[in-house]
Amino acid sequence: MNASSAKPGSARIERVVLEGPSVRLEPMTLEHHGELSQVGCDPELWRFTASVVRTPAEMLDYMLAAQKMESEGTGLPFVTIERSTGKVVGSTRFRNYDSTNRHVEIGFTWLAAPWQRTAINTETKYLMLTHAFETLGCARVELRTHAMNTRSRNAILRLGATEEAVLRKDTMMWNGQHRDTVYYSILDEEWSRVKQRLELLMASYR
Repeated sequence: MNASSAKPGSARIERVVLEGPSVRLEPMTLEHHGELSQVGCDPELWRFTASVVRTPAEMLDYMLAAQKMESEGTGLPFVTIERSTGKVVGSTRFRNYDSTNRHVEIGFTWLAAPWQRTAINTETKYLMLTHAFETLGCARVELRTHAMNTRSRNAILRLGATEEAVLRKDTMMWNGQHRDTVYYSILDEEWSRVKQRLELLMASYR
């Protein structure tokens, strides 16, 4: 993992490349538009999300919104790259960074269908959680998902996160319907246990 010069309590998330054996998380730029469009314009990927990407134009809008969040200092979007091929296979990001209260959310995570249920998602979360707790000095990392997204809920619990609450009609989705959102968290005192759990999960893929 290549750490940035960010210090605990820093007011912003600085750009950083996070890299493991299977995956490289690289800060998103508009140069990634073509590759993201090739793998990300699948409506099934966006069934439970607030936004939808079905065309390259919608992918551009999605990327510009992500970059706005970064410019405000509250987030950092990544492209997810399979190291063995160098191919962009998805995206994820830090968001809602709060340096005063020392917490951040991992969200907007998606992987194109051929790379789902592989080591890539587990390793991605491992890299981001390590950066959040060990470089940014976070006390809390949040994750959230649609209450009806059973696959995502199971995946978050498998990480070792704790389910906290269901916020009813929390988010307006792209189709005009409200979704109930389930909130999860991992705390700094839990990180050592979760880290060991993730390392065992990653070893099982080898």
